[in-house]
Amino acid sequence: MSGNCIRKRRIFTVILTFVLLFHFYAKDYVLGGKKGWPEFQSSRNVTTGKGRFGYESIQLETNSFVADPDTDLLIDFENPRQIISDGDYKILRNNLSSTNQTNNEKLAGLSRNMGGLSVMGNPGTFFGSEGLMGSFSIEFWLCPSLVENGEVIFNWESSKNVDGSLVYQLLAGVFNKGHMEWTFSNFFDGYKSENGRNEIQLLGTTRLIPDEWTYHVISFDSETGILEYILNGSTEALCYVMTADSDSRDIALVYMGTPSEVDLCGEYTGSIDDIRILRRAYSSPEFQSAEYGGKLGYTHFLPQGGRFVSQPIMVSNGSILRELKAETDIPPQTDVSFFVRSGDNFYNWTDSYPEWKAVKNGEEIAGVNGLYFQVAAELLPDGNGEISPSITEIVLKFDELPEPLPPFVVKAAAGNGCVTVSWNYSVDDSAGGYYLYYGNRPGEYLGRIALEGESPIDVGNTTSFTVTGLENGKIYYFALAAWSAYDKRVVGELSREVFARPLAYR
Repeated sequence: MSGNCIRKRRIFTVILTFVLLFHFYAKDYVLGGKKGWPEFQSSRNVTTGKGRFGYESIQLETNSFVADPDTDLLIDFENPRQIISDGDYKILRNNLSSTNQTNNEKLAGLSRNMGGLSVMGNPGTFFGSEGLMGSFSIEFWLCPSLVENGEVIFNWESSKNVDGSLVYQLLAGVFNKGHMEWTFSNFFDGYKSENGRNEIQLLGTTRLIPDEWTYHVISFDSETGILEYILNGSTEALCYVMTADSDSRDIALVYMGTPSEVDLCGEYTGSIDDIRILRRAYSSPEFQSAEYGGKLGYTHFLPQGGRFVSQPIMVSNGSILRELKAETDIPPQTDVSFFVRSGDNFYNWTDSYPEWKAVKNGEEIAGVNGLYFQVAAELLPDGNGEISPSITEIVLKFDELPEPLPPFVVKAAAGNGCVTVSWNYSVDDSAGGYYLYYGNRPGEYLGRIALEGESPIDVGNTTSFTVTGLENGKIYYFALAAWSAYDKRVVGELSREVFARPLAYR
């Protein structure tokens, strides 16, 4: 007897499973691939590139400067129409063109010795202000084509009033016999060199090589008085900037004269990228790595990698995510991790709520269902920060409950302050019950006065329902929709509309 019961339970389970599977539709939602990638809800250190089959892929973004509270100016060339990405400066002249031959991100500035780029700082900026100033640093990446003697990379000229006389000021960075040389004339208040002049020259020791990217910094620390020129993270030249007063020997601060323009690449052939002026002294950037053979190196990609989060993806109520299938390129030592989450609305979602669920590419997913799905991916470079993984396409495979069909036959009969609506059961056996919609205008079911409640009314799994509390003499319109027996939130289309007018004498 018990054996027969077990067999019957098994048969029932198989039949129920078949019925449930039969009533789910398998669907795909594609991110990337032929149609390209949509705008992300958020992203960090990722960009687009060329992936498999020639499609657009998501990969790690190469190192570049970012704006922070101390940033006075940032020119990254990523938007050719607005190369200044941060800072209260305006462009006076721009003879640079864009090039994709860059060490950082996608674009750099290309100078062909045709006048370069000129910017003017608005009041409050470092080069747009007059008077005593604090610490500063100027940073940029450079890839010269020639390294010709006298090529000018950076130039600022002005004048200031000293004891009633105008004194010429200069801050310039030029090539001198294959090296970078920086000159400061009357730039620091009260400074005097051994020859009695207010002039400092810092000459780099490393010879620059054509067609090779190098990282340059000129930095002044108003706390220590150290002015230094740094190349690829190593100090090339250094000077202590002190006042000429032999008794006090205070730190000589920067004194800016009349605001004037800053010229970049005025006489220069080659590329420049990520020009940044900071209101602080130099500090090692994130992408500076440990020493390699006694020399500081730079990782091409940040060691913490990058991440993107898709916009919430609306599917349908009760949808069940079954699998995430991604087309990826994951070279040795690199990695890609995927995460998913779901819910019935996304208005209260945060970075950590609902909780993200880690999933593996191509493996079955359990416990992720709802009206909305969201996907996140993390990309990690190799140990040297030189190789990036990429994602060409993500396919979400999910099961969707079909919307049950409405009743085909619907009738309405008016009474005294009421209307009885009747219908035949839906021919769709996934229908578990019905919502009755009502209102005073055709196609607008916004009724609120019925004693049974506002439109729509959940009338359950029946074929007749009387709506009471209606006004006599006023016409009412009705329609029905079936809800799914597997998930009540899944509601089908409306039936044909019927109407009736309650009257007192009926």
